[in-house]
Parts: sequence; C-alpha cells; structure tokens
Amino acid sequence: MNMHDSERLAGLLEEAGYRRAAAGATPDVIVFNTCAVRENADNRLYGNLGQLLPVKNAHPGLQIAVGGCLAQKDRAVITTRAPWVDVVFGTHNIGSLPVLLERARVQQRAQVEIAESLERFPSVLPARRESAYSAWVAISVGCNNTCTFCIVPSLRGREEDRRPGDVLAEIRALAADGVLEVTLLGQNVNSYGTAFGDRGAFSKLLRACGQIDGLERVRFTSPHPRDFTDDVIDAMAQTPNVMPQLHMPLQSGSDAVLRAMRRAYRRDKYLAILGKVRAAIPDAAITTDIIVGFPGETERDFADTLDIVRQARFAGAFTFRYSVRPGTPAAAMGDQVPADVVQDRYERLVALVEKTSLDGNLQFTGREVEVLVADGEGRKDEVTHRMSGRARDNRLVHFAPAGAGPRPGDVVTTVITRAAPHYLIADGEPLAVRRTTGGDAWAARRDGADRESTGAEGAGRVLLGMPALGRPA
Repeated sequence: MNMHDSERLAGLLEEAGYRRAAAGATPDVIVFNTCAVRENADNRLYGNLGQLLPVKNAHPGLQIAVGGCLAQKDRAVITTRAPWVDVVFGTHNIGSLPVLLERARVQQRAQVEIAESLERFPSVLPARRESAYSAWVAISVGCNNTCTFCIVPSLRGREEDRRPGDVLAEIRALAADGVLEVTLLGQNVNSYGTAFGDRGAFSKLLRACGQIDGLERVRFTSPHPRDFTDDVIDAMAQTPNVMPQLHMPLQSGSDAVLRAMRRAYRRDKYLAILGKVRAAIPDAAITTDIIVGFPGETERDFADTLDIVRQARFAGAFTFRYSVRPGTPAAAMGDQVPADVVQDRYERLVALVEKTSLDGNLQFTGREVEVLVADGEGRKDEVTHRMSGRARDNRLVHFAPAGAGPRPGDVVTTVITRAAPHYLIADGEPLAVRRTTGGDAWAARRDGADRESTGAEGAGRVLLGMPALGRPA
C-alpha cells in the first residue's frame, strides 16, 4: 500500500509540472513516504533527514516533504526534530502534496497538514507507475481489526471499500495500457465488501478479473485467516488468471500468543485453510508473516511456531522481531521478551524457514516454469549474465536469456536446473519467448525516457521520489 501511494505521489507531482531528477543531480524536492509498522522506520527517517541538512544548507531552494504513516503518527514532532523539513502530510491527504509544497515555498515556513479521515480514495489520483507491465490496484484502505501489536488501524483509519465497478474499470484501463499483472491491495482483502453489504464481494471480484481481456496474472495481498472463506478458494482455483499463490500472515503458531495478539483465529483453523487451498490448488505457493518475541512468548510458544512452519511447508516467510509501537496495547504489556532471547529465536526461525523454502524449491528441478520477465539487470556471476522474473506462483527465477533476450514484460518458458532458498535458476536457454503487450509497453516507456533525456520532452521542476523509506530512490 505504501508503494501504491508513492506512485500516486509521483503522479501528482508530475501532473503539477515536476519531473524526476537525473541520476547524480541535486533535486528541488525530496519526498519520504514512510511506514510505521516497526521502530526501525522511525530511526531511518530521522537518520536520513539528518544527512540531508548539509545538502539543504548548500541548496537553499531544496524542499523536503515527509508523508505516510510516520507523518500521521508523529505530526508536529517531525518539524521539531528536523525543523528543516518543509512539508508534513498524512496518510489521508496525499493529494494535498503539490499545494503544500507551493504554500511552503510562498510563505517560507513549514506546512503540516494531517487529515483525520480519507479525503479521496488514492486510486482516483494520477499515478506514475514504477512498472509498465505490472500494477497495484487498491480495493480498500484502512482496517477494522484490533491486533494488539499493530499501529496501522490508528494511522490508516477504518476500512473503506471501493465499489467493484470502480475497481474493475481501473483494471480494464490498465490492461488496455499493456499491464499484464495486477495485485489487488487491502489491509484485509477478504473482508472486502462489508462496507456495502456483500460478504462474497471478494470472490466475485476475483472471478470478474478473469473476464478482462489482456489481463494474464492476478494476485492479492493480504488476506486475514479470520475472514478466509471457501468461496475465495473456489474463485482462485477456477479463475485461470488468478495465480496459484497465497500470502497469508500467520504471526504466531501459538494459540496463547494468537489470543494475546487478538488475531481471532487459532493454529488449527490456519492449517485447515492451507489444507483446503492445497486440495483445490495443489501447486499453490504459500508464504506468510511471522513475529518472534511478542510479549509473553515462551519457549513452548515459539516451539509451536516452529512446528506450524514445518507443517505448512511455506514457500517463504517474512520474519520479524517484535517491535514496540507506542499507542498499541502490546506496548503496555508486561513480560517483554529479552532482546537476546528474541534474537536467538529469530535466527532459529530464519534457519528453519530457509530450509523449508529450499526443500520446496528443489522440487522444481527439471520442471518447466512460465516466467514474467522483470525490469532491471538481473543476476550476474562469473559465467553468464542472467535475467530475472517471477513464475506464476511468484517464485523468483533467474534465467539465461536467449539471443538478444526478452524484454521486461515478456513471458518466457524455461526449465529449472538449480534452486536456492530464495530463488530458482534456469541455466539453459528458454524453451520459448512470448512477446507481449507488457513488453511493448515497457519498450514504449523506455523510448519515451530516451527522448526525454535528450530534451525532446521539455523540462519542469525536478523531483526525487523515494518509493518507501529505506528503499532505493
């Protein structure tokens, strides 16, 4: 969702006359779009802002804007700790950024605007998509859950759902523009429809995506086990362009910890959902999120988490050390787990996840996979240059290109020869390369960028966009 918002911010600024800064150039505007899920984000924001102070002193016209969840949380604290920041805006009013920048420029003082509720659904704003062939599509914003460790509901607000017709209209427009793959976004996608009284709305939306010409791949993130229903599994299995992939956060394998987290499901229900998914979609790759060291977690609780990782055979997992978030119920809980214990459990969990992932990936050796080629250079080693992309189940694949190589957005079929915990490798040339409208869209964007770099497109004010705090610009 943060990356989706960043694309909207870039689109707004480009519509207002800004353009991206050339590599190595000093920009006129630097925008941080921040996350607040973990404490590390706070530290990185203020560290980055400190590093920019001498840059701003050397370039007095430079403006710095901070938006997103940390801005919503810290509000005026940001301009107190970093008074050289020009604009602070929240999660609900990203559409105000161009106006706030202009106001700060004219008035020569910081502008802080934090809306308490959503002004406009982000998807109605212009976007400057990072990819020509893949897109994020928000179906809802906010969250109605009350997980004790999570600060998101207080920063993103209550869940608001877009009407299905609006979502599908956006997807059709994207497909007409060459997009092959969309990822449906929401804090809890499978509670979609509660706002307008249709509990089956998400499965219907998945099926409707299957009717869109040119749309080859549909993914979604993230569902909540509490709301995961059989009609969604049926829609996934029966809609050819819905990918055989499921990312479903577990958080803990201990019923006691899940209860303390207020997760509203237990380990048996979680495993039962996975069983139904695998019965309907045998090749589904299932990934998850896991938190280690939640307050009160015992060694027995942690053993339960390791046990469920073994049973679930996850294709991958995002693993996190518990991070205290002021304002959440968990922050005030006693029995916080010592840092050294958390680190030890974290390392043991990562080792098990990597073993489980590798075991699953090794089963692909000798199998054909269809790969949507990704933008970027891919891997390099001493032997050959490789391109990269995603298989249908979202596994990362590094492959040797044939001849001049396919374009990002094209689709290749190749045979897996080796595996690692986080990716698959195809050493031989692809069996087939299919040129697609996604590859055409990538080529058209590249050609347009080449023309702009020679000055054919004119100029404007300069923007340096930072898609998410801690990610490359």
